[in-house]
Amino acid sequence: MPLERLFLAIAALLGGSAVAAGAFATHSLRSQLTPRLLEIFETAARYQMYHALAISLVALALGYKLAAPAWLAAAGWAFIGGIVIFCGALYTLSLLGTTVMGAIAPLGGAALIAGWGCVAVAALLGPGKGSLP
Repeated sequence: MPLERLFLAIAALLGGSAVAAGAFATHSLRSQLTPRLLEIFETAARYQMYHALAISLVALALGYKLAAPAWLAAAGWAFIGGIVIFCGALYTLSLLGTTVMGAIAPLGGAALIAGWGCVAVAALLGPGKGSLP
């Protein structure tokens, strides 16, 4: 399966599950969590959606050969890893109260930031250029 199709499929699953998480927070968690924990959960859902959309853009850029493909691939994987670590840590923190997850979340945030950096490098290098070092 071409990488752009894989990224688009993953983006769709992550986007759909972000909507489900937001609905779950609104309809089921509002009475179960403190306002602060609910805010943390909603932050996770929001960042998951933002980066699901970013993965979709990476997939489109790969498909249309708009930028350096190796850097776009790195961006896609960084976004996926960042979502799993950052959003996963926030979901776990808010639902289970596991405070150690607050220390793990910045690693996922760093992956999300790295993904955006990879997109920038890919765009600056242009299509057909820029293999990863």
